[in-house]
Amino acid sequence: MSIVAGVDIGSTTAKVVILKDGNPVASSITYTGADCSAAAESVLNEALQKIGADRKDLDYTVSTGYGRRAINFGDETITEISANAKGAVFVGNEEKGGEKIRSIIDIGGQDTKAIILDDSGRITSFAMNDKCAAGTGRFLDVIARALQEPMENFVALALSSENPVTINSTCTVFAESEVISLIAKKVPKKDIIAGLHKSIARRVTELAKTAGIKPVVFFDGGGAKNTALKQWIEKELGYEVYVPKHPQTIVALGASIFAYEKLQKKNQNNKNFK
Repeated sequence: MSIVAGVDIGSTTAKVVILKDGNPVASSITYTGADCSAAAESVLNEALQKIGADRKDLDYTVSTGYGRRAINFGDETITEISANAKGAVFVGNEEKGGEKIRSIIDIGGQDTKAIILDDSGRITSFAMNDKCAAGTGRFLDVIARALQEPMENFVALALSSENPVTINSTCTVFAESEVISLIAKKVPKKDIIAGLHKSIARRVTELAKTAGIKPVVFFDGGGAKNTALKQWIEKELGYEVYVPKHPQTIVALGASIFAYEKLQKKNQNNKNFK
């Protein structure tokens, strides 16, 4: 029996997926906070407790994500782009009946990525927006707070609008000022929020087209939980995107698959050496 872990430390949340004999058996999510290492320790221990295991039972651990180099445990680190591709292909096989995932849109707290895959699941190109919060989960969080709306209601209002306004600003700070100005002009809140989602979807779609996006498109990260954002991205692309059952843990899953593969290779090498 083998137990491996994939640890994904994002700017907003830390995620862990545990595999037992190559099969997902537990996962956990917590806020990253100011201490990436502490968040990693906490989320890993929480996931292990779910299967009645502890750290000494782990055979291999791979870390990834924004804070991967701050983790003081584990056997290896990989980029979140590689982990994302690995996780998406695995879930595509499990949830989509083997249908080929050819593109990935990942919207996290700090950045947005578009990853293009070939028929065998290898990465052929990618594009990334990591210079500005506009087009990320953090952008929506900032505006939701400015409008004093909890995220659940924020998304519901976006879905209820039939007349989204045009948001011209592409910077989070300026967009917040523009939103406040629109509120002062008595523009309905739902139309402002819908306009924000439309603006983000346009930016994400432009990024994805730069990378060479093509269906089937897999949409993951925390942003994929936002149904209004999914709807607007589909409108901008002109076709459907697929959101997995657990979009936030896809990168951690990919890291855990890497861990399992490395362990299998290590064990095989040991057998060959004997």
